[in-house]
Amino acid sequence: MDFKDYYKVLGLEPGADDKAVKTAYRKLARKYHPDVSKEADAENKFKEVAEAYEVLKSTETRAEYDELRKHAEYGRPFEPPPGWQPPGNAGYSSGGNSNREFSDFFESIFAGAGRAHDAGSSSARRGQDIEMALPLLLEETLSDDTKTIAFQLLQYSPDGQPLPAISKTLNVKIPAGVSHGERIRLKGQGAPGLGGGANGDLYLLIQLVPHPLFDVEAHNLIITVPLAPWEAALGSQVTLPTLNGKINLRVPANTQAGQRLRIKGKGLRNKSGEPGDLYALFKIVIPAETDEPVRALWAQLAEQAAFNPRAQWSQ
Repeated sequence: MDFKDYYKVLGLEPGADDKAVKTAYRKLARKYHPDVSKEADAENKFKEVAEAYEVLKSTETRAEYDELRKHAEYGRPFEPPPGWQPPGNAGYSSGGNSNREFSDFFESIFAGAGRAHDAGSSSARRGQDIEMALPLLLEETLSDDTKTIAFQLLQYSPDGQPLPAISKTLNVKIPAGVSHGERIRLKGQGAPGLGGGANGDLYLLIQLVPHPLFDVEAHNLIITVPLAPWEAALGSQVTLPTLNGKINLRVPANTQAGQRLRIKGKGLRNKSGEPGDLYALFKIVIPAETDEPVRALWAQLAEQAAFNPRAQWSQ
């Protein structure tokens, strides 16, 4: 079993702070999302990124991982140090979530603590609940189509010996109004029970994939709209992208930087299926470079406008 360098997967140096971990994950999750990525082997890379984030986002699991990392010899099969015990309180075993669709390395290090505990009795036992991440594009939350998910169920004999994994495919209808971090329960779709026990449940952990244009605020969306100074001063009409097409937006004259304009019904759906709103957040930008004639016009404007944007400082 090879050691996985989760910092390298996210393109980070060891010791990166939580913000850097989250930023790297958001960027790579969007890059390798199988629904949009044209990268080779995008699906496997997406899974690697999700696995790395699962470990490094938590202070507890990151500390466990960093301790193991000290013992890794790259290029050689990895073995935990003598006396190593998988962290049973890290959220991957006692809570019933140990069968996520992650690598053998992850399973052996972070998901093994509950197996011996669960394997000793010959009486009927309910199967483990399973939790797996379900990445969703913002556009997918507006659709009534089903989403196909494929996963494997790890299974064990009554004495704790591993058995061949079960491959499953499900068509899942995404409820209206799902939000990032929400869990959807699919009853009986988890690990098989032992000795005639009931199957566990499958929990889908919703992960809204970061969008390059839109920020999410509850069920509303925010898009930053760059305006040239003359567009803001004189008013203009701009073509504005939304999740389901483009619209023409009229920008009022004398629009200020930081001002927001509401576009009704162009946000995400709430639990009732009603759409939220889209807010255009205006940002004034100027050309990065100007030639001498243009600078002369700016100077003429400054003289004729006689405008002091800091006049309130003297009050």
